[in-house]
Formats: sequence, C-alpha cells, structure tokens
Amino acid sequence: MAPNAIDPSLKQWDKIIIGIDPGTNVMGYGILGIKTKKPALIAMGVIKLSKFESHYLRLSRIYERVLSLVEQYLPDEMSIEAPFFGKNVQSMLKLGRAQGVAIAAALARDVPIHEYEPRKIKMAITGNGAASKEQVREMLRRMLAIKSEQLDIELDATDALAAALCHHYESSRPVPAAGPKSWKEFIAKNPDRVK
Repeated sequence: MAPNAIDPSLKQWDKIIIGIDPGTNVMGYGILGIKTKKPALIAMGVIKLSKFESHYLRLSRIYERVLSLVEQYLPDEMSIEAPFFGKNVQSMLKLGRAQGVAIAAALARDVPIHEYEPRKIKMAITGNGAASKEQVREMLRRMLAIKSEQLDIELDATDALAAALCHHYESSRPVPAAGPKSWKEFIAKNPDRVK
C-alpha cells in the first residue's frame, strides 16, 4: 500500500474508536469498528515502555506510537481511561503525563477525545464498577465474539478496548429532547394549545 493510502478494509466501518489505557511501563490500545451500531474488534495490543530508562523517552515513544496508530486506523474518536487517584503523587504525575501525551497525539490529527473513569468503564462492560481486569476481559470476549487466543495478551490491551466500547455505549444513548423547563414556558411557547 502506498504511503498515506487508506486501508480499504477501514472503509467498511461507519465509525472507528481508538481506546487507550494510559501507562508509563505498558500502554494498552484497542481499535473498535462500528457498523450499523454493532461493535467489532479491529485490533488491540500494548506499547511496552519499560526498555526506555528515561521517563521523557517513554513519553516520546507514547506520542510516536499513538500518532502512528491514529494515522494507521483513522479513528473518528478516542476514548481514554482517566487516571485514578492513588496515594503516590509521583506515579500520578507520570501517569497524567502519559495520558496527556496520548491525547496530544490524537489532537494533532483532530481526533475528538472522550475520557472515562475506570469505574464507569467497568460498569459499562460488566455491570459492576468494581469488576476485576479479568472479568472485563471475559465480558469483552463474549460481547465481541473474540477468540480466546486473541486475548492471550496483557490486560492493558483489553482495558483499552473496554474504554472504546464504553464510549460506543455512551455515545449511542438517545439524547432526550429539549422540552420546556416549566408549564409557564410551555404555555408561553404554545399559546394556541392552551384554552
């Protein structure tokens, strides 16, 4: 395929969502395709960062790989897991930087970002906000009909796929119609309907 050519298989999807599970040692990604509102796995994997000693080199690698994934799969949106608040401030800062760099890579290609708390993602996938990573992986396997051998990877990849699927569910919800906020407003806008 020529550089900058679009992979023909990507044209079959109505929407593509990239999910990211940020990390400074391992960052997970999942690519979800949506066709007629039905989600399907396109790809998932991890970006291993532990071989880089410098935190700044890790951030550089995150940016390069996320940008590469965005350019390869042309997602319409990114769903990223929000860092949870832990006790170690330094770890939180590093995780926040990793998340920010991944977001910056997507924004560099004008991909809209949606952020979800870990509990919300787990709730969307399993119905339990305190579910284990293994429970999330198993539910994804069932919901997306993923072969077991495809799941023989690190849990960061399925966490990222869960973020993408969570966003699909959230963005597929019907938006309630904006009606009047009170009877007074209704009467003012519809004088012919009130006698």
